[in-house]
Amino acid sequence: MIGIWIVGCEIAFWVLVLAGLSVRYLAGWKKGGAVLLLMTPVVDLLLIILTIMDLRGGAEAEFMHGLVAVYIGVTIAFGHRMIHWADERFAYRFGGGAKPQKAPKYGKAHARRERQGWFRHALAWVIGSILIFLMIVVVNDPERTEALKQVPLLWAWIVGIDFVISFSYTLWPRKKKGY
Repeated sequence: MIGIWIVGCEIAFWVLVLAGLSVRYLAGWKKGGAVLLLMTPVVDLLLIILTIMDLRGGAEAEFMHGLVAVYIGVTIAFGHRMIHWADERFAYRFGGGAKPQKAPKYGKAHARRERQGWFRHALAWVIGSILIFLMIVVVNDPERTEALKQVPLLWAWIVGIDFVISFSYTLWPRKKKGY
């Protein structure tokens, strides 16, 4: 059931983003579009409430419950950046905005972008880990929440691998072919 909620909330997130941008640029209602875009965090709040209700209702915590915290951490850390990316493209396509610049692929600018992405990933891990800790505290049953403790540890390995990759571009910047 939790997996369905995660998928449903991801769909709801993008529906709100597309609706907000459509209202903003296609209908010309900037405030209406802003309201729809500001509703995206409500989706995260609903997901965490449903997850805690499920756990408090006696469900055995499983990896998918922890994945909710990962999802919310990533949404909080990267959500604004994703919405900004979509907004630039909508503004260009439908609102007469400037053509969006492509992300840098080479040199120091690329290395800086990779480091910034890693810092966002680390922030997502911190947020997700705090949410998992809060779930464990709220449920207050160590036997039923044992699986949740594994999620931040696995995710820490992924963040560590991301660190090595992201910061490798600082030491060895990607160069254009032929240079």
